[in-house]
Amino acid sequence: EVQFVESGGGLVQSGGSLRLSCAASGFTFDGFGTGWFRQAPGKEREGVSYISSGDGSTYYADSVKGRFTISRDGAKNTVYLQMNSLEPDDTAVYYCASRTFYSGDAYPLHEYEYDYWGQGTQVTVSS
Repeated sequence: EVQFVESGGGLVQSGGSLRLSCAASGFTFDGFGTGWFRQAPGKEREGVSYISSGDGSTYYADSVKGRFTISRDGAKNTVYLQMNSLEPDDTAVYYCASRTFYSGDAYPLHEYEYDYWGQGTQVTVSS
């Protein structure tokens, strides 16, 4: 059974940092890109960051560029999202997912390209 488990969320003050982890069982991140998404209360889920399977190239939404860093540890089969300079607008449930379909669009965070979603981890940033 494939299972993704996100962890590392919590309550942090504005300007603080958190590191989210996405650990997989029954699945290896090798060969598949991985994305982080988030859903704030009352809003649609949005793509945050992506790391490719091959050369590890990365993509960031404009709202987090320069503050968030995505990385992957193949030995631990875990993908991370380092979040610095957190802002109240970053408050959301954060999800990781594996990109199992490639439509050819350059934008790497279309949800329909993703499968095997985790249950999410809550990040709350207080002002």
